[in-house]
Amino acid sequence: MTSLSTHVLDTGTGRPAVDVAVSLHRGEEELALVHTDADGRARLADGLDAGVYRIVFHPPSPFFRRVELEVELGDGHYHVPLLVSPYSCASYRGS
Repeated sequence: MTSLSTHVLDTGTGRPAVDVAVSLHRGEEELALVHTDADGRARLADGLDAGVYRIVFHPPSPFFRRVELEVELGDGHYHVPLLVSPYSCASYRGS
């Protein structure tokens, strides 16, 4: 089985990004809509099938209004953080 979590950090303020909307999609179907907690973390889903998914973030940035990532998941747990500021954004496959 596959699970997915995320962590959003506001690198402009040096703090976790609280209450950021994050959705998970497979094809046209929205599978989950969550908001980050006080630590900027959110668990998107458990029990996913392997395959291609889209993670859509709505970060607290005056420039980056929507950040969308397409990822291919196999078996296991995946953690996909987003680092965002008014001037940049980046993501990586976490552990």
